[in-house]
Order: sequence, then structure tokens, then C-alpha cells
Amino acid sequence: MRFRLLPLIAALLGGALPILAAPESASISELKLTQLEQRRAKIDAELSQLAQTSLRSGVGSIGYRSDPHATSNHTEWVEIELEKEVAIDEIALVPTLWRDSKKGFQADAFPETFRALAITAKNPEGTVIAAYDSSDGILPRIAPLIIPASGITASRIRIEVSRLPLRAFDQKYVLQLSEVLIFSGEKNVALRRPVSCSSSVSPQRKESPWNQRFLVDGHTPYLMDAAIGKKSMAYINPTRALPSLTLDLGARHRISRIHLHTVDQSDTVPQAYAGNHGMPQHLKIEGANLPNFSDAVTLLQTESVNMSDIGPIMMWNIPETLCRFVRVAETNPPESFRIGFAEIELYSNNLNVARGKQASNVSTTPPFRSLDTLTDGRNLYGNILPIRTWLNQLTRRHDLETERPQVMQELAHRYESQKINLRRISWLAAILLLGIVTVVLIEKITRQRAISKTRERIAANLHDELGANLHAIGLLGDFAKKIVARKNDSGECAELTDVIDEVRSLTEETGETARYCTNMLETKEIHAHLVKEMKRTTSRLLADLEHEATFPDDSKLNHLKPRRRIDLYLFYKECLTNIIRHSGATRVSAQLTATTKEIKLIISDNGHGLTKNEAPKSLRRRARILGGTVTVDSLTTGGTQITLRFSPRRLFRFNRNK
Repeated sequence: MRFRLLPLIAALLGGALPILAAPESASISELKLTQLEQRRAKIDAELSQLAQTSLRSGVGSIGYRSDPHATSNHTEWVEIELEKEVAIDEIALVPTLWRDSKKGFQADAFPETFRALAITAKNPEGTVIAAYDSSDGILPRIAPLIIPASGITASRIRIEVSRLPLRAFDQKYVLQLSEVLIFSGEKNVALRRPVSCSSSVSPQRKESPWNQRFLVDGHTPYLMDAAIGKKSMAYINPTRALPSLTLDLGARHRISRIHLHTVDQSDTVPQAYAGNHGMPQHLKIEGANLPNFSDAVTLLQTESVNMSDIGPIMMWNIPETLCRFVRVAETNPPESFRIGFAEIELYSNNLNVARGKQASNVSTTPPFRSLDTLTDGRNLYGNILPIRTWLNQLTRRHDLETERPQVMQELAHRYESQKINLRRISWLAAILLLGIVTVVLIEKITRQRAISKTRERIAANLHDELGANLHAIGLLGDFAKKIVARKNDSGECAELTDVIDEVRSLTEETGETARYCTNMLETKEIHAHLVKEMKRTTSRLLADLEHEATFPDDSKLNHLKPRRRIDLYLFYKECLTNIIRHSGATRVSAQLTATTKEIKLIISDNGHGLTKNEAPKSLRRRARILGGTVTVDSLTTGGTQITLRFSPRRLFRFNRNK
């Protein structure tokens, strides 16, 4: 019957297997759930280590803008002339930003279809470094776009746009860029280099924030906001101090780059002061090898015409100059001018040799901020990063922040699918369990019916065959008795008559026993006659022996199931039969006690006992059927005691009988 479960289980699992099938691993949308969760954790961990995309505010240069067009089918380009042919590692394109009232800051008129060319004297047509179109998905963004150049040599870099993007405020088609940075190692070789272009919206207006020269001024729309490092307040000298600062580098270095981080804009809205606070309008930077600057050499001298010439980080590439002392000064200070910076960086072989060096100024008033903040490598937000590293971190943050919602969306989809599959599997499990229970019940009922039919068949056969045969024996006995009676008239065979009477009595008794056994098989209970039948059996089987039997009231045994009453009776009868046949006993005693927790039957005799002091197999089998234990003990006075113990309520456990 158990094999009938197989088709049902197969059918149910056949419906469940497609649900449990694992997806093929491929792209992000097809990664396994654990891989997606690991990817999310990795993204979050990496984001916590990347610079924040903090945007500057206030007034300043914006960048480059071409002439507007009514359609996008126009070509615009910008070309940056480098100082010499140099190996290019990366090109960073910084978008101009506009504030969308619904989506926040967005790149405005940033090209999607363009190419970057490396031009040399021997190759004026240029070599394509990279080409992009709308399928590359570089928009939307506010972060820089990093273009790998793989060390290609160039003396000019050209950005050529074949399909113009749309400008937000007037729906015209233009090319706009905030900044182009070209890195050879850590150096921005495009910094303040000449720029030519196909067209410009304001080529002559110096006060305009749009001009091709702003494309390489080093000013970006971002603030240096590293993810790590303690903040450091910018240094501002006292009002009465001379507007100059001096740094002792401790040794002579060949200075080739200068970065001045202007005083950090305040973190209030609006700002408490303009972005040019502390920055000299007439800037002069000198280098010297003597502390009194008697051998001073001018490293840089520049004048800021308006606010567009000043940004958060002022950067210059200068001719290599060997010096130990560096002085930064305002040559024509206005009244009450105070010079100050968040950081002064002086680079020699791509190393900031000013980091941690001593700064000083000439003042009769003690400074209210430490001069050490000028060279501690930190600003208001944390550590100051190399420019290339900073822009790469902003680009990496953009990529991860673009990917993370996709991962989260896919995870949400997977979790929802898991819930659906879990509900389906729960229903399948419930159906499977119901099916198993149903099949087990059907199997049990079928087995009980088969047992019942077999029992009825045995009872009928026993009743018919045994009853008929015993009745025939009785008739033969009566016939023999008549023959003997005729002979008794002559005085012969007197004892034979007594024997035949005994045979007749035995056959009647056997017939009565057969009817009793038949009744036990055909009925579902022994009613209230168990004690009566045990007494009757005791009197019949132990008629020739001295015996004593004690039994409880029938009411104490009524809680036993009918089948167990029969088994108890048959155990008792088997014990008495074994005593009569094998023990040679002359005295037998039996005691049956019954409580709600235990039923105990003790039978003892004065026979010669059992050789192995072990219950016979037939008794152990019947005790196991009752769910109890049977023990055999030898009495000190001679003889054997058999003890049966079992619980009135059947316990489903294996019993190891002694």
C-alpha cells in the first residue's frame, strides 16, 4: 500500500521543481540572491570610503558653452593645446550643472554622442581615444566622466560632439562643459593651457562666467569632501598682520605645481562671506633658498579680474624651481585685507613637500587660528585628496549609486518571488501532508477490513469444521455406548462405559470451547466476562492441582480495549497450560491486580522451574503484544514465579522483555 504514495509525491514534486529551479547566473539581473546581497553589502562598504559629491555655491566661473542651435544635427568641438607631447593616462570631463525643481541637480547639455581624439604633430587627424553614444548610458549624472587613455601620446586633445545635447532652460541645442582635466600621472597637463573651439557664446566678455578659458582653469562645481579625516579650520591671519605667509620646507625642492585651497565657504545658507575671502587679488608667490628672501625668485604672479577667476582650489603648473622657502603674498592689499587659506600645497615630483612643514607670518597680534592648519593636509570636511584620486572617487560613487538602485530593485523582486514561492511550497506541503494522511488512513482501513474478513473466515471455519467434527465424535461415542450397553447385560465392559462417558463429556466441553473462541473472534469485546472466564479456565485446567486465584472486579478492567482483554486472557491461559504440561507442580497461585496506571499478573507454582530462568518465547511474544514486560524469578521455597506488567493505556514504544 505504501507504493501508492509514490505517484502522488511525484505529481506534487513535479509541480514544485520548476519553482525551486535556480536561475542561470549571468548579468546583475540574473545573479543569485546571495550574490546580490553580497554585491549590495560591497557597494555600501565602498560608498562609505568614497568622497561625497558636495556642490559649491556662490559666484564663480561656470565653464564653456557653444553657440546655441535649433536642432541637434550640428558638430561642435573644443581643443586643448598641451605644453608638449606627453603620455596621457586619463581625461576627466566635468559637466555643468543645473538645478531641476523635481529631480535636483542634473548635468545640463552634457554630450552623449562624442569622441575624444589625441593629436600629435605627426598625426594631425588624431587618434580616437574613446567614442560614446546614447547606448553607453552615461546620463543622467552630476559626477565627472573619466575616459581612460592608456598612456597614448598627444600634444593636443580634442573633444568632438557630433550630436548636440539639449539645454534645459531654453530647449536649445548646445555643447556645455564645466572643466576638462587631462592627467599624465598625477599632473593635470591641461591646467590653464590654450583652448580653441568651434564656437563660443561669449568669447570676448571677461566678466561672463562662460568662456573657453574656464574649461581649463581647474575650477569644478564640487567641493573637496573626502569620506575620511578630521576637519580642520582654515587659517586667516590677524587684521594688523602683513598680508603674506612664509613656509620653510626644511630642504630645497624643485617645485613644479602649486595648489592653494581657499578659505572654506561657510556651511550656512546663505554663506557668511564670499568665496574670495582671504584670497589675494594680486597674488605673488616667491621661492628662495635664504630665509630673508634676498635671492627670491618669482614662482607665480597673477591678478584676479573678477569672482570668476577664483574657485575653491586654485591650481597652477609652474617651471621647476629649486627652493627651500616659499612666500605667498598680496602685493596690493586693500584696507583691512586678511590673507588666509585652508591649505597650501607645493608639489615636487608629484609629492606635496609642504605637508606638515612650518608656516609663519609677520604680525604684532597673536593669530586666533593655528598656522599649522595651512599644511596639515585637511580642510573643513576631512582629508585633502590628490585631484585625480578625488575625481575618480566622485566617478566611482556615481557608478555605484547608479548600480545600487538596480541591485535593490532586483533584490526586492527576488524577495517577493521568494514569498510567492514560499506560499506555493506551503500549499504544496499541506496538500502533500493531506495526501499522505489520506493514503495512510485508507491503507489502515483497508488492512482492518482484510483482518476483519480473515477473522470472520477463521471463525466461520472453526465453528463449522470443529463443531461438526466434535459433534461426529459425540455421535460415535453415543453409538459405542449403546453397543457397550448391550454387552453390559452379560456383565462385560463395565469400565469402558465410564471411559466413553468421559469422551462424551470432553467433546461437549471442547465444542463449548470452540463456540467460545468463535465468539471471541466474531465480537469486538468480551463484554464484562473476562474475570469470569479466567476463573472458569482456572477451575477447569487446575482441577487436579491445589490452586488459589485472586482477581479484581470486572469494573476495574473495563477500560481495557477488547483486543487487549483477549490478549491478557490468552497470556494467562498459556501460563496455566505450561505449568500443567512442564512444571510437575502440585500447587499453583495466581493474583491479578489492576489500577489506572498498571495491571500486574503474578502466577507462581512449586514445580521444578525453568532451566534458563527465562520466560518462554510464547509468553514474551504475548507480553510484547500487550506492550508490557514479563519476568521470571525462582522462588526460595522452590518453583517459579512469572510476573506480567503493562499499562492500561498502550504506549507506542519498543519493549525489550526479559
